[in-house]
Amino acid sequence: MAGWMAGKRGLVMGVANDRSIAWGIAKALAGEGAELAFSYQGEAFGKRVEPLAASVGSDFLVDVDVTNDESLAACFSALKDRWGGLDFLVHAIAYSDKNELTGRFINTSRANFANSLAISCFSFIDVARRASELMPEGGSLITLTYGGSNRVTPNYNVMGVAKAALESAVRYLANDLGPQKVRVNAISPGPMKTLAGAAIGGARATFRHTEANAPMRANATLEAIGGTAVYLCSEAGACTTGEIIRVDGGYHVLGMPQQEHLGG
Repeated sequence: MAGWMAGKRGLVMGVANDRSIAWGIAKALAGEGAELAFSYQGEAFGKRVEPLAASVGSDFLVDVDVTNDESLAACFSALKDRWGGLDFLVHAIAYSDKNELTGRFINTSRANFANSLAISCFSFIDVARRASELMPEGGSLITLTYGGSNRVTPNYNVMGVAKAALESAVRYLANDLGPQKVRVNAISPGPMKTLAGAAIGGARATFRHTEANAPMRANATLEAIGGTAVYLCSEAGACTTGEIIRVDGGYHVLGMPQQEHLGG
């Protein structure tokens, strides 16, 4: 796979630290020759992202608030001014009030529902529109989802609904942008030990359960997710669009836990 991304340029949105899924993807893309820009939100995250970006040869960082049109416009204007266009974009942005990621879904508040859907789903639609305008020769857009979108997962609550909406958006965007040769896909890892994952109630127990029961008896690694992103962003993925690609050790195929973990 050496050099599969040589000559390609892209924006990675959502790196929080060196355990972020977005960082695993960025490292893999850079390792295959991609030139990267990074977005972050706020000074604190900027200080975390800057050394990571430097480690893959990037000094192109942009402070972006995906809920602010002016902020997004400035970001994509900066990309156009510096590069002229884009080959790929990685969207790894989601948010919900941590207090609503425990207990019952039925207690979701109106305000947090709206905010979660806006940041976790609409932001991808918004950046897809802006990014596709910088992809006259085609390109690749990737977002991140999770199996809680279509199967009930304890405490995932409103994020499950937001990810379901996001996955539907992937399909509609793939259809809209296909004539422009812009591909749109989502990667669906199993539970990960990330800053975002830690916000969900019972995260450690969920991680242990999936690791013990997945057919591979393992959760996803950053390297495996990164490799999947390389495939989707490279010419190897030229005919793949509208897909939700699971990187979860096969956990999604199970109907119940492995026999050794069944009670009774």
